[in-house]
Amino acid sequence: MDYLDVFLKAINGTINWTWRSITFDVPWYNNYFWGLILISVVVWILEIAFPWRKEQSIFRKDFWLDAFYMFFNFFIFAIVISGFYKVFEVLFSEVGITMTSLSLLDISHWPKWGQLLIFFVLLDFVQWFTHVLLHRFDLLWRFHKVHHSVKEMGFAAHLRYHWMENVLYKPLKVFAVMVLGGFVPEQAFIVHFTAIAIGHLNHANIKLTYGPLKYIFNNPVMHLYHHAYALPKNRRYGVNFGISLSLWDYLFKTNYIPEAGGKIKLGYHDDEKMPHSFFKQLYYGFKKGD
Repeated sequence: MDYLDVFLKAINGTINWTWRSITFDVPWYNNYFWGLILISVVVWILEIAFPWRKEQSIFRKDFWLDAFYMFFNFFIFAIVISGFYKVFEVLFSEVGITMTSLSLLDISHWPKWGQLLIFFVLLDFVQWFTHVLLHRFDLLWRFHKVHHSVKEMGFAAHLRYHWMENVLYKPLKVFAVMVLGGFVPEQAFIVHFTAIAIGHLNHANIKLTYGPLKYIFNNPVMHLYHHAYALPKNRRYGVNFGISLSLWDYLFKTNYIPEAGGKIKLGYHDDEKMPHSFFKQLYYGFKKGD
């Protein structure tokens, strides 16, 4: 097996797909490039029209840095890492580990809505659990600090995170798909765009709680306290870890919303040590003192 050839073909395929997306040469429902832009613009307009923290500038602190992170993590870094994932996929298959090796549930015969629901819920739980790990272990927290260095919340902060998080999240999401026997619903794009929209709203300068649905869906008020500088003494590893669903936080007692004023200090102890430039943040977290 020529692993270099596998690596390069995977990268070339991802580049071609990204370019085809940019030039509108893929179906609209699979166009993650323009889909991200459309969702971002809509949520940004909502921020401008209905600001929660009215004193916050439209172009808030680090607005452009976070905007660049969106495209870097979703497209530029995705191109680079696609080669590595394909090589690992081939290596695992050669020792008998495939997408069906851990199959616990066959949902291929379920109705479409059921397939999408279990796919969405399972992936969200895996991401919630991964998020908890990022806060619980110092080695992982050093990288997650990049996301928590946001000092003013806005939609683009959603995708401001260190590239090492991709390295952790992706395999665990693949593991979740393996539990489903490698089955991915045909309409998985609905789950993708729904997660992006909810994530953008969670970080947006908009006050939403969703009424009684707050116990199911994550929301801007709840997630703001995830980014709070001051945490309860008995929650030193963090609170409100939900990605799309708040359900897990209420089930596992990691929920915390003391009030809904929205004017709290964000960040973490010693966050002034975080470099301000994107390129310096790329290497942040690899030294023990970070």
